[in-house]
Amino acid sequence: MAMTETAGDHALDGPAAMAVAACLFHGFSDPSRLAILRHLALGEHRVVDLTGHLGLAQSTVSKHLSCLRDCGLVDSRPQGRASVFSLTHPEATLAVLESAERLLALTGDAVALCPVYGVDGSAAHPSESEAAVA
Repeated sequence: MAMTETAGDHALDGPAAMAVAACLFHGFSDPSRLAILRHLALGEHRVVDLTGHLGLAQSTVSKHLSCLRDCGLVDSRPQGRASVFSLTHPEATLAVLESAERLLALTGDAVALCPVYGVDGSAAHPSESEAAVA
């Protein structure tokens, strides 16, 4: 599956590839999930470690880790009565995060000021009519 077309790339899945890519980016779409991914880039952590480092509730961390595991972005292994979490593909995940940082630097405030998906809380969840326009 290819999201970007290059010379000689004839196996584009079109809408199916874009739908799967959108699912991947949905995994990255929550600030708490991004914080968890960035923290796991430093090494393995238990839920209790992540709650302490990130200042998030245990239920919040567990919910987001479940989402990230379902997306194939994190793995877990048992350690005593706890589970230890790590990035499934650390190099690729870090490459995506680094690319996002480069793109954000190039766009300046445009992403944050976007009327549909920007940081303004009133636009964070567009209505159906606004979503149809986007």
